[in-house]
Amino acid sequence: MVLLKQEFTRIISQHQGILHKVCRIYRDTTEDQEDLFQEMVYQLWKAYPAYRKEAKVTTWMYKIALSTAVARYRKKRLVTTALTSVEVMEGEATVHPERERLYRAIGTLSEAEKALVTLYLDDYRYEEIAQILGVTTSYVGVKLHRIKEKLTHLLNPHTHES
Repeated sequence: MVLLKQEFTRIISQHQGILHKVCRIYRDTTEDQEDLFQEMVYQLWKAYPAYRKEAKVTTWMYKIALSTAVARYRKKRLVTTALTSVEVMEGEATVHPERERLYRAIGTLSEAEKALVTLYLDDYRYEEIAQILGVTTSYVGVKLHRIKEKLTHLLNPHTHES
């Protein structure tokens, strides 16, 4: 059990950026992001004994992280009204204003679109995204094309006016 815990801790430490990225896209406030992060780690720990090393550990982590984020998003949406604006993390907007604009735009997407974009921005191939999300590769391609158009319009609304 000690070795299992040490191995799990090493994996989480090494790949925690995946979890933080999903938290940032699915949660608005720092407090909510921290809560979601803890829930993801808990879900990963519960699933770790059954993890088969056939898939990359990052693929396995994304699958569980996204499932956890979507489940918590649905639960929270039933209890509270969805926020329309994203709270800017301390100092981040002044340091990376373009990144903040992108996060705000991504925040307006549906749950499925957020998952696709998160994986795409993390340089996953279409085949890997399809495997993680349980969809076809062609679906990934079509949806990403539409999402890119939607984000382009959201980020540059005046460029598409006739």
